[in-house]
Amino acid sequence: MRIWDGNVIRAIVSTIEIALLSALILATRCANYQDVFVGGNVYFVDADCYARMMRVRMCHAKPGLIVRHHDFENFPQGTTPHTTAPLDYLTLGLSLLLKPFTERTLDLAGAFISPLLALLGGWFLWWWSRRMKFRYRWVMLVLYAISPILVHGTELGRPDHQSLSMLLVTIAICTEWGSRTKAADMAAPTDHDRWNVVSGIAWGLAIWNSAYESLILFLLVTVVSALQDRQALPTKPRRAGWLCFVLIITIALLIERRIPSLSIFHSNAIFKNWASTIGELAHVSPANPIWLRWCGYFLLITPFLIWMSVSRNSRRSEQTTPWFVPVILIATYALTIWQARWGYFFVLIFALALPVLLTPIKSRAAVWIAFVLSMYPILHDWDERLWPNETQLARTVEQRNESTQIRDLALNLQSAQTRPFLAPWWLSPSIAYWCGQPGVAGSSHESLSGIEDSARFFLCEDSQKAREILKKHGAAWVFAYDSERVAQNSAAVLKQPLPPHPLCRVLDRTPGQAPPFLVFSAQNATCKLYRVAIE
Repeated sequence: MRIWDGNVIRAIVSTIEIALLSALILATRCANYQDVFVGGNVYFVDADCYARMMRVRMCHAKPGLIVRHHDFENFPQGTTPHTTAPLDYLTLGLSLLLKPFTERTLDLAGAFISPLLALLGGWFLWWWSRRMKFRYRWVMLVLYAISPILVHGTELGRPDHQSLSMLLVTIAICTEWGSRTKAADMAAPTDHDRWNVVSGIAWGLAIWNSAYESLILFLLVTVVSALQDRQALPTKPRRAGWLCFVLIITIALLIERRIPSLSIFHSNAIFKNWASTIGELAHVSPANPIWLRWCGYFLLITPFLIWMSVSRNSRRSEQTTPWFVPVILIATYALTIWQARWGYFFVLIFALALPVLLTPIKSRAAVWIAFVLSMYPILHDWDERLWPNETQLARTVEQRNESTQIRDLALNLQSAQTRPFLAPWWLSPSIAYWCGQPGVAGSSHESLSGIEDSARFFLCEDSQKAREILKKHGAAWVFAYDSERVAQNSAAVLKQPLPPHPLCRVLDRTPGQAPPFLVFSAQNATCKLYRVAIE
């Protein structure tokens, strides 16, 4: 009877823990619901999300399609994207599950796919940390649930490959960790085999989803593990995992039929100029306070905690923490300094490592008091987000209104015929999604030629040059947006001085003075629409 009571109590405690963790994860990921659900429609959080949903729409229209070319951006050449099929069909699968409950299945699936992936990641970490018997496992779980950058990567309305990559990399690193330590609660050697198989599958799927961050992390883990123990990789228990990994990579190559592009490393001048306008490609200075907003004050003592952990491992006969954990933590920190997009993985690995780094501290009360106090920068960030000041609130309301008004104007372009449009590059994917017409520009680095031409068009003072750009791309429509923002961004992309009278200012402020081949057609408070009349 006592055993039964103990099992019941553990089951109740586990249920409460999972419920609390799930509520915290979903509450933080869905805190932006007012920006996503506006006027009965779904608005995604950035341009790349609309490009992803265009792919999902194509797969929905033709099940089994593998999208290897984008006709809806960089028209008429289109692009060969770096995005792959896994998230396309994962989102499409979710839409099929939503079909009995709503008619707008694709939009809702795109809105909820990333929070659900974050929820799966949280459940896995809850289970894994119990198996690993981490004393301070809830430090990791709480940080995973509330860190602003982890929330941003998996928030509502952001169907981006990063959310799936974060889930798969989490599983891959945790199972790799579990297979290399005896701290986990494993009763038989076959459990090690299962860890290895799951690790191989997770690494294979992660690299299939995105052969950039996932591939670099995989290579780091593999190289460090081989240096630590040269006999660890080719051993018999590891063969099943390697077989699964090779099988998935082979399947990915056969399905995608292309080698992943490494154009992110191009040194093209236009690429460098354009990248300087992209937040995820910006450098993050070590002195930037945003690090504390991502990780809390514990980040400041992390070097000391790493030193303590390394010293502790060197004194023990069995190493409890594989060497690849501190190595990839330091590597992702350096990579985040180079590109902010690595911040997702740095904070994720920081959260995974934190329970082990805190293990030498025996006082639970001291750790939890310190952890709560260290969360101040993160909680301050949430305070500003949930209760913005008047200026921030006005900007948010303005952005919502702009999205609805651009959508309303884009619906005028719907047609059975192909009638391309030219718009500022960061607006092009959303307009293409709403109207079904291709855009001259796009939001990816594969669309650089279209981005460059659209920037030159908006900065033109010579109407003949502007006419040639429209004719080159066969554009039938032109969107005029806030001329100050368009002019500054275009000048930054082209790295040239802002001309006195750019065309974007004429189209935005004085439509009556527009060139004769641009016929004013419609407007609202956000933008104006011109029909191109070129014979």
